[in-house]
Amino acid sequence: MKISVCVPMYNENRVIAESAKTLSQYMSANFEDYEIVFCSDGSTDGCDKTVEALNLPNVRVIGYEKNQGKGCAVRTAILAATGDVRMFTDADLAYGTGVIKQVADAFEANPDADMVIGSRNLDKSGYEGYTFLRKIMSKVYIKVLCIAGGFKLSDSQCGCKAFRADAAEKIFSRCEVNGFAFDFEAILWAVKMKMKIKEIPVRVINHGESKVRIIRDTLKMLKDLVKMKRRIRKTPV
Repeated sequence: MKISVCVPMYNENRVIAESAKTLSQYMSANFEDYEIVFCSDGSTDGCDKTVEALNLPNVRVIGYEKNQGKGCAVRTAILAATGDVRMFTDADLAYGTGVIKQVADAFEANPDADMVIGSRNLDKSGYEGYTFLRKIMSKVYIKVLCIAGGFKLSDSQCGCKAFRADAAEKIFSRCEVNGFAFDFEAILWAVKMKMKIKEIPVRVINHGESKVRIIRDTLKMLKDLVKMKRRIRKTPV
């Protein structure tokens, strides 16, 4: 089984070299067949060149000139990937590298699963290291959006999700949202196509600064949700 790890990046020069080397070392030690796809979301700090200069095995750097949003970077990387399993994770490796093996094991143990989603709410250590305020804000943020989206998943916004190749193609070839609501769009399509979703417990290991502006981005996501639910409901599969 070939594993593709997709990493969206926007001006991540501060962490990207270390993340790329850490990922490369982990993947080569744990998987025989793999690739790492970095996608620059219109970065202007040269982080794409930084990764290319490392000349790491099985690493590709793709991207586009104008900043579009995390959703566009993830979609571009997932569709460019060639793995039997395609997952994305954050550029700062917020969930560590061990989660990649967790994902692979989850697909092995659940051959009927189309999608594996990390959840910080399935284990008491999921929010370890969060400040009390950030933990509460994150949980409320997820709850509000899940109610609006009609989901029963415990953590739709976890930055670690994976798909079997056929599911990835079916989902992301239909996705259009470029902003943070892209997770919801992917889940909405998966639900519409009656795909099986498996959640696994994860925890945040590296606590970088969140790029989510809680009020502004929540309102934007709710607006995006209304539009995408209407569009997906009307679109045949």
